[in-house]
Amino acid sequence: MAPEREGHTPVAPERFLELAGPALARPQAVYVDATVGLGGHAALVADRFPAARIVGLDRDPTAVAQSQLRLGPAAQVVQARFGDLAAVLDAQDVPAADAVLFDLGVSSVQLDRDERGFAYSRDTGLDMRMDPSTGPTAAEILATYSQAELAKVLRDFGQERFAGRIAAAVVAARAAGAVERSGQLVELIRQAVPAPARRRGGHPAKRTFQALRVAVNGELDQLAAGLPQAVERLKPGGRIIVMSYQSLEDRIVKAVLRAGAESTAPPDLPVEPDQSKPYLRLLTRGAEPASPAERAANPRSAPLRLRAAERIRETP
Repeated sequence: MAPEREGHTPVAPERFLELAGPALARPQAVYVDATVGLGGHAALVADRFPAARIVGLDRDPTAVAQSQLRLGPAAQVVQARFGDLAAVLDAQDVPAADAVLFDLGVSSVQLDRDERGFAYSRDTGLDMRMDPSTGPTAAEILATYSQAELAKVLRDFGQERFAGRIAAAVVAARAAGAVERSGQLVELIRQAVPAPARRRGGHPAKRTFQALRVAVNGELDQLAAGLPQAVERLKPGGRIIVMSYQSLEDRIVKAVLRAGAESTAPPDLPVEPDQSKPYLRLLTRGAEPASPAERAANPRSAPLRLRAAERIRETP
């Protein structure tokens, strides 16, 4: 997720407004920001569509407090996970939404604060919880998982080629004490990854840190639970925009949106029943990247994969 403080531009702001705009221009429009962060995209909506109602969700209590302050009392910002989206909308008396945004990954409120432990570029404690009040930390996973369990996390959630070697290095290091600092982990990864691999593909710790973060927060499970809820709550003509930053997220998004955009009727059926017709229309051709200008201005947008769809009919 892009930096969202005052004076900073959230990821793909004009493309976001272009995609969401037709739905948010309708009377009494409702905008749901499933990852409100510090309120960057929601503030764009408030400025461009001041009559729209804004409902924001975030797991991070600091983000909830700061975005509520930024957006003002007219917005409802709730601490919640993706999987709770339908329950949050029910509690806010929102039966349906006109536009929904998921801006996935790590927000600046997490990445830029050393005590949160998300960054591999600085020596910090290995926390990585989006909600610091609950769940195991990354350090606890490193301390308690077996070598096989650690390797599976790194392979499944980070697509790390050297998962086995890194897991073995972590388990061996535990004999001398807990791996509790990002600097310790980065050094273990550097030693475990072959030198030729360290010289290409970005920082050698990137995939391991991604994998631990996803495991700590159950991110893929939450996305798989929350995205269909969001699609279900869209009004006809409503739009969903999803900004993902790694292939595992994008795979889930692609599957959910494509399922809604395809007929479920057998191909040899002479007449397509209404209930088999698509209920989504894809608004993007595949996953759109950030523009070269945006990647240059905001490096965090470089891995962007943006997909969007429009609800075209109700479903039973």
